[in-house]
Amino acid sequence: MSPQVDLNLGLILFLPWFLILGVLFWMFPRQPRHALRRLFDLGSLALATAAFMASLHWAHGYANPQHGHMWRQILATSVGYGVFLGVLLLAIVVRWRLWRRRVDA
Repeated sequence: MSPQVDLNLGLILFLPWFLILGVLFWMFPRQPRHALRRLFDLGSLALATAAFMASLHWAHGYANPQHGHMWRQILATSVGYGVFLGVLLLAIVVRWRLWRRRVDA
């Protein structure tokens, strides 16, 4: 396996699931739907992907190779997935608080 594929295997394998989660994040809730909300959603998805990539590369380098080559992939993918979900969860909470106040006002 080439080193680039080896390093980015977590992204390659999780890309379909990230696309599903990204579409669900983008689509719901349906209202309010304005330019600022779209920009926030787009930035949140980009930040979640960037944080996933950064944590994936960090965990891949941090994993102890003594436990086998596969351990690097397992640790990197697990950490990266948790970071991706954490950023999306934080974005959902922030989005809910921001636009709840604007709708109530």
